[in-house]
Amino acid sequence: MNSNQNAYGTDTLDPKIRSRFVDNNNGLNVHILEAGFEETESEKGSRPVVLLLHGHPELAYSWRKQLVPLADQGFHVIAPDLRGSGRTTGWETGFDCNLDQFSLYNNVQDMIGLVYALGYKTVAAVAGHDFGSPAAALCSFIRPDIFKSLIIMSTPWPGTPQFPFNSANLPKDTTNYDPTLTKSMEEQLGSLVPPRKHYQMYFASSHANDEIMNAPQGIHDFMRAYNHAKSGDWQENNPHSLQAKTLEEFSKIPKYYVMDLDKSMPEQVMEFMPTQAQIDACEWLPDNELKVFSDEFTRTQFQGTMNSYRCATNPKYFHAIKTFSGKSIDVPVVFIAGEKDWGPYQSYGNFEAMKASIAQLEIHFVKGAGHWVQQEQPKAVNDIMIEFLKDKKITAQILGIAVHYLNLQCSLRG
Repeated sequence: MNSNQNAYGTDTLDPKIRSRFVDNNNGLNVHILEAGFEETESEKGSRPVVLLLHGHPELAYSWRKQLVPLADQGFHVIAPDLRGSGRTTGWETGFDCNLDQFSLYNNVQDMIGLVYALGYKTVAAVAGHDFGSPAAALCSFIRPDIFKSLIIMSTPWPGTPQFPFNSANLPKDTTNYDPTLTKSMEEQLGSLVPPRKHYQMYFASSHANDEIMNAPQGIHDFMRAYNHAKSGDWQENNPHSLQAKTLEEFSKIPKYYVMDLDKSMPEQVMEFMPTQAQIDACEWLPDNELKVFSDEFTRTQFQGTMNSYRCATNPKYFHAIKTFSGKSIDVPVVFIAGEKDWGPYQSYGNFEAMKASIAQLEIHFVKGAGHWVQQEQPKAVNDIMIEFLKDKKITAQILGIAVHYLNLQCSLRG
């Protein structure tokens, strides 16, 4: 691995992966893991780019099992530590910060800046998992000229907030679904017996970071329990669509999403802590790989990534994309999730709304996987990604880049 002293997980990564830092000209010094990179200037631009965006609480390292397999198919594969995470620097670290920097809009700017800084004007596919999913989707939604196709995992893209249509001629519509959780919903969940709260509201709170940093079981064991609970390893994960936006339906969602009101997340996931035998049997996240995550978040804390939840639960940022009311994502899209993942269903109506918000959509559910689908079942996910990238619409763009490269080589040879 071609790395430097600031890399993480070097003893667990394929030697074909390298780590480096790139100024994205949007305020960040971005740490990236990459594979399939060009070694010489004459090779520059010969490979189409695949950009991989991680979720929470995660890192570029979450894509360690995709980087080389995709690179072996002829792609330059790039996984950045997103704003608020890992070795990337340039973001405000505290709760009292300018939240605009953590908005989805600014995430798109971060990615455009990174791609341009690396010398590319187009990306064959941008992929996102968990919180990286809406960031990736917005990239293709706003700049389809740059981000030519989209791979989203776990978290559906429900579309933009909509202006009421034909409202001048109809009774005032009070039924429009707003995916932003409101104070009213928070109060309603608190009225359940026992009272509950939504995890996004918890992560958006001023006390969540301190509570997680002071987890009674320690950060490593907290992350072990959190990862186990949301994975296919926890046998009680049997996700399904919610039948209605009601308290009764919300109460069916596991407590790592709809928490007990009086518990912190570390306290909540204690009940999901796997046995030592289960930990030893966990091939998709052995302790030395989990330690990469726990060590990084021990160093950086969690506030940076949780500031993104503050934007997600703030109507100001949700309604900022209302400009695009009625617009669909028109590039080719594939949605991938684990069969044991509650992610597609934990926000009522979002999975169904995604089908109406994307013009060209494939959907795949992966057996044996929960929320961390690309880590739990990497071969199945890689096969889906590679097949998608071989689709004729994507291939046309790749061939265009290849022709450019051949023309460049011919001109260099004189």
